[in-house]
Amino acid sequence: MQLLATNPSALQILWFALVCVLWIGYLVLEGFDYGVAMLIPFLGKTEKEKRVIVNTIGPVWDGNQVWLLTAGGATFAAFPGWYATLFSGLYLPLFLILVGLIIRGVSFEYRAKNPDTRWRNTFDWMASIGSFIVALVFGVGFANFIIGLPVVTATGNASLYVLDGKPYFWQLFSPFGLLGGIVLVVLFLFHGSIYLALKTKGTVHDKAAAFAQKVGLGAIAGGAIYLIWFQIAYSAGVLGWLLLVLAAVGLVGAWWFVRAGREGLAFICSAAATAFVAVMIFVRMFPNMGFNSAKVTTPLDITVAASSESTLVLMTVAAVIFVPIVLTYTAWNYKVFSKRLGTVNMPDEELAKA
Repeated sequence: MQLLATNPSALQILWFALVCVLWIGYLVLEGFDYGVAMLIPFLGKTEKEKRVIVNTIGPVWDGNQVWLLTAGGATFAAFPGWYATLFSGLYLPLFLILVGLIIRGVSFEYRAKNPDTRWRNTFDWMASIGSFIVALVFGVGFANFIIGLPVVTATGNASLYVLDGKPYFWQLFSPFGLLGGIVLVVLFLFHGSIYLALKTKGTVHDKAAAFAQKVGLGAIAGGAIYLIWFQIAYSAGVLGWLLLVLAAVGLVGAWWFVRAGREGLAFICSAAATAFVAVMIFVRMFPNMGFNSAKVTTPLDITVAASSESTLVLMTVAAVIFVPIVLTYTAWNYKVFSKRLGTVNMPDEELAKA
């Protein structure tokens, strides 16, 4: 446990928790559509099957990305020191994430613009590769937050913190960092295949359920290695062990329920497992925000990185007003598009030969 520069206020702790909640929303909701997008070229063997897969996330994928934007905006407003240090030091991995987001966003928007088979196959692979890049880099990034990114003060400005080693890129790919990236990709594939089985019927459902049963074993094994390594090497305390057990129960429960054909319960379990892992990471990140301040006199933590109390008060008022509205709209959106889809729901269309 690193020492705090000063005692944190209630609002600083509240906003650190709220940033955690926003990331949980992003990882749970965007996580499944990353998984679905990665599976388009592999589970969709006909054009109708691919259209079914795309349509399961069509109404929600761009809305799910709002959680990422909100998490970034909340970090910028509530903890500008955290935001500035990350964005100035991690611009190369953040650029990779941006490229992945652009690739997958373009693929969804342009896929249906041309009936040519080669055109659509190209954008299917773009969606899959873009989603893979984002999931992998985020997984590597969170693993490095667990390790602790080393910071120093900038030359000539002791109040400005920078990462120790710029550009900070290859340092991220330690064995634990790479494992974190791989595990998040596999977890999203498991989460996404369960969602796909939940939202479809017919051949696509059968393929998704079968794939979920296989990749679920990889998620359980990889998750166990990652989380036990996490706790032994970088410990999130007693609470970390509790969250590890809950995440393990969620993963095993998801695999068990998908085998039993209970996709709804399986999805709840995989979502819960994802959330527990995220909470475990943020428990480890409190109060040092994922930084290793061993080389500085005053540690970079939530008290140093936070905005003024008046700013946090205004943000809290805005959150109380607008967050319930956003949550209500999100729930309504998922309810409206809750029916299962199959190839029988896809109208015929003329496809050009590749």
